[in-house]
Amino acid sequence: MDEHELIRQVQQGDEVAFSQIVAAYKDRIVNYLYQFTRDYQKAVELAQETFIRVYFKANQYRPVGPLSSWIYAIASNLAKTEMKKMRRLPTVSLDDIVAHEVDENAYAEDPADPGLLKNLREALNVLHPRYRLPVVLKDMEGFSQEEIAQILKKPVGTIKARISRGRNFLKKRLEKALAGGRVPS
Repeated sequence: MDEHELIRQVQQGDEVAFSQIVAAYKDRIVNYLYQFTRDYQKAVELAQETFIRVYFKANQYRPVGPLSSWIYAIASNLAKTEMKKMRRLPTVSLDDIVAHEVDENAYAEDPADPGLLKNLREALNVLHPRYRLPVVLKDMEGFSQEEIAQILKKPVGTIKARISRGRNFLKKRLEKALAGGRVPS
């Protein structure tokens, strides 16, 4: 069954169709939201809120583009709102500090994690979200530049430039890391 038929059924109250949409997009949306928040639990919460809105606003969906673009746009808007809240109210949980220390030490000593993947993760972590999000949507999620422009509500030219700049940043950072040079944070 195609996406437009699924959302049409959701518009008629079909919960099975809704669960199929959730199953198809849940992991991708959580991963995408993690790129915004850098907090897995927050990403999961925002993903749940995204799908709640998909269900209750299904009648507002217009099939002018892919369903995925509409879902990602909802997720992006929720994440941007959450990021604004987080900037206004900086808080640190003691649990987060302890978990971060444990994760960092375990990560550094994990022999199964290849160096290139580790370097790529580190480079993505320091890449500004303005560039990271379009790169992730394009190169990891497989969206077209036009779809990314719809999702992030930016002109296509801006998206093209941000993808290019983001890729160049990652390329330089990875080349330096692979050459054995110390990469500044």
